Amino acid sequence: MRLVSSGRLHATFEFGDLQVVSLRDGYIDMPPTRLRGEDGRVLDVLPAAVPLAGENLRLSVNAFYVTDGTWSLLVDTGASNVWHDPTMGLIYEALEEAGVDRGHITDVAITHRHEDHVSGLVAPDGSEAFGKLERVWIGAADASVFTGRLEPIRDRVVPVSEAVAINDWATALPAPGHTPGHTVYDISSGCGHLLVWGDTVHVPTLQFGRPEVSWELDGDQPRARAARASLLERLVQPDHFVAGAHLDSPGIARVSPAGAGYALEYLAAPIG
Repeated sequence: MRLVSSGRLHATFEFGDLQVVSLRDGYIDMPPTRLRGEDGRVLDVLPAAVPLAGENLRLSVNAFYVTDGTWSLLVDTGASNVWHDPTMGLIYEALEEAGVDRGHITDVAITHRHEDHVSGLVAPDGSEAFGKLERVWIGAADASVFTGRLEPIRDRVVPVSEAVAINDWATALPAPGHTPGHTVYDISSGCGHLLVWGDTVHVPTLQFGRPEVSWELDGDQPRARAARASLLERLVQPDHFVAGAHLDSPGIARVSPAGAGYALEYLAAPIG
């Protein structure tokens, strides 16, 4: 995988015969008390290697656009204006910066039902953000999110309950735990696999080295921990890469074994 261009809100990679564009929706700050040990309690000590923004953890929020020049897929859509936070909702600007016309996007894949991943289907003015949208792929157990402002899109939802091919190079893989319908997307090309995940890891400076550490908002912490362990083992195979919603933007990296945990090597320098 090779970086070919970047800007304030995007980074474009060549991935065999595919192009992968990382899109920065922004960032959110969360208290360290969100972190949980294996006993489910608040993590006692935060390692010095974990940076803080003031007293909070700063989580990047990323989405990813993949295209072969004919077919394309947008994975996650950011928060739009639902958080009323100026640090979020930048995906539309990121798409424009990257030269992607959102009016041509027909397929969107959602990793899970939380607002910072699904809300960008609707623009701040209440209109549909993707005018030619035909299909929205989401874990079946999370499809109930399509009510209220998302109700008009409900008729285009494709619920995922087992591994299913979206097109010739993208496969949806259920990975429940963070939410009941949490789903990851395997993107394959002639030079390997890119696993696009949602909330498998929230704090990369901690959870790769200590993958047993979970997140307060994991709906089923033991199941989320098991899903993370399985996905990390998948990623240490040759020619495998990860694209993470909350990895430091642009959020595309290699994973390798390191002691009792794993090491993360970004393919492009993280954006502050």
